[in-house]
Amino acid sequence: MALPPLNDTIAAIATAPGVGAVGIIRLSGRDAYSIAEKLFEPRQEKAVRELPAGRVVYGQIFDNGHTVDEALLLTFRAPHSYTAQDVLELQTHGGPAVLREVLELCVKHGARLARPGEFTLRAYLNGRLDLVQAESVLQLVNAQSESARRNATLGLSKALTEQLNLIQSDITKVYGNIQAMFDYPDEGVPDAEFSEPLQRAIERIDELLATAKAGQIAQKGAKLALIGKPNAGKSSLLNALLGYQRSIVSEIPGTTRDYLEAPLSIEGIPITAIDTAGLRTTQDVIESAGVKVARDIAANADLTLYLIDSHETLDAHDVEMLGFLDIERTLVVSSKSDLEHVWSPNVLSQKVYSVSAVTGEGLPKLKAAIKEKLLGDVGSSQLWITSERHAEALQKTKDFLLQAMNTSDDLAALDLEQALRAL
Repeated sequence: MALPPLNDTIAAIATAPGVGAVGIIRLSGRDAYSIAEKLFEPRQEKAVRELPAGRVVYGQIFDNGHTVDEALLLTFRAPHSYTAQDVLELQTHGGPAVLREVLELCVKHGARLARPGEFTLRAYLNGRLDLVQAESVLQLVNAQSESARRNATLGLSKALTEQLNLIQSDITKVYGNIQAMFDYPDEGVPDAEFSEPLQRAIERIDELLATAKAGQIAQKGAKLALIGKPNAGKSSLLNALLGYQRSIVSEIPGTTRDYLEAPLSIEGIPITAIDTAGLRTTQDVIESAGVKVARDIAANADLTLYLIDSHETLDAHDVEMLGFLDIERTLVVSSKSDLEHVWSPNVLSQKVYSVSAVTGEGLPKLKAAIKEKLLGDVGSSQLWITSERHAEALQKTKDFLLQAMNTSDDLAALDLEQALRAL
């Protein structure tokens, strides 16, 4: 794909589509100030092209002598701007018609429409951001949870880049030592200058890879399936987790025949909770289809809550279902804990979480268990790998390093080249 030209001036609406109190049009490029001067009139005598960086100027946007809107003009001078070029932002009222009109004026006076992501592309190509930071910008914009926002902010602050630089430094030192050995073969490469740096690099990679699952869940979210027999309290628990009534609750068994999805956040993790049909043998064709779908959803969910009614007798069906489910991706919930218990959680080998959707008893512990089950022991880690591409590249790097540690020096040099390329 050919890169767009970098020496022209681009313009785009920088705020999200829709109606708002304020909208922003951004200009970047060598003619940004001269273009703005043709459509913006400050309420002071100084011309736009003479304005220093870091100014906020009040004025009017005009076209052929007619006022389009009142606006604020924000000034940034190269290289101290997002794109490392001259940048201007026009803050207008946020109506779509106003923003379109101002953008058309920018194009009329010499700018071109920016391609998607082109401001960040210029920031990267001009050395303002590295590639990891550029990706973090998108992750920050798309963040749906506090954990995703936190991790994107760390990426933007170069925390991940610094870790990668440490790994790269160790590999490069070993590679340099091997190249020197080719010139002085009698000296060889001491173990402290070969195995130790590579082992240190592998350990750092392992620390990052250990966070990949949690990072991808924090970024993309997780699927949480609620399954159990009819009237086990699935719909009530869903409503309790949401904090409002989303699913119909009834004492009549088989009320939920199809599955129902609802987005929520648990302990900062974006989650799609799925309320499924009650699991039982039935002659009803529709309900039977819902039962099959429920099993499929449980098999593909990131985590399953299997609900057992605390004041109904534990039967063979519950035991059978617990044997069917992946216990590593399942939490057993004893529902309706505000009612009299007729079975003891001690009869099951799995840990059981007692919850009441009516009183809220047990909900905090269940939410904490959901977080721990989804994120594992990296919940407090300072940096997560959230990109599948990053995880794949790190794994390739590790594989080449392991090969380098178990082969001859000349072949090790080739493996280290491949490791650096992957990194």
